[in-house]
Amino acid sequence: MTNPFRLDGRTVLISGAGGGIGRVLVETFHRAGASVIGADRDSTMLVGLPVVRTILFDQEDAKSTRAAIAADLAAHGAPDALIANAGFTRAEHLDQLDDDIWASEMAINLNGAYALVDPVIAAMAARGAGNVVFISSVNALQHLGNPAYSAAKAGLIAYARAIAVERGGQGVRANVVAPGSVRTPAWDHRLAADPRLLDKVLPHYPLGRMVGPEEVAHAALFLASDAASGITGATVPVDAGLTAGNLRFVNEVLRAK
Repeated sequence: MTNPFRLDGRTVLISGAGGGIGRVLVETFHRAGASVIGADRDSTMLVGLPVVRTILFDQEDAKSTRAAIAADLAAHGAPDALIANAGFTRAEHLDQLDDDIWASEMAINLNGAYALVDPVIAAMAARGAGNVVFISSVNALQHLGNPAYSAAKAGLIAYARAIAVERGGQGVRANVVAPGSVRTPAWDHRLAADPRLLDKVLPHYPLGRMVGPEEVAHAALFLASDAASGITGATVPVDAGLTAGNLRFVNEVLRAK
């Protein structure tokens, strides 16, 4: 019997491949046997990664994103799977939000993701097979700050459901991984500025820790594999229990009696 978690002989396009989560996604899918296509805005970010080719575009620019993807599809056809990982956010709350920040967050995290995914799923549907995994966020599931980013990431969940419902009959699946705080190098500057920051963060997580990028990658690999062949339109939190409930409330209010 073949291993349903393996991706031997399949091609997987991963966006944001040079970032903290992206690099681990590339390594994870490569180890599972996939031929990985790495997409990012800067070729230097992809140096040293086990990719068969690269696609360069700035996801904030929807037109250039769509053009770059269309050119690759014309040359190589549709990948077997697409991991829509690229994204960016600032740490803001409503009082810090304005039209420019809102527009930028939407451009990168939602509009650019649509420009990336739309031509790929059209090619997958024409072929009769394929699947997409979006890397969203727990911010899409409950409010934890970053309101513009949260709205964009919630949009990805709605978009994934649309693909699942309207393209399922053409053999296309779409699912979502929603990470909580992920311990990548992006946290280094914050911890350097406040070495006790984790003392404030970790009490909110039932597992008492942040998740690692490899845990996010493993969830994406599962959803992209035949092991998840009957799953579409689903959102899987990878968040050390954050969205399961409010641990800090239990500890500080109920147990404090």
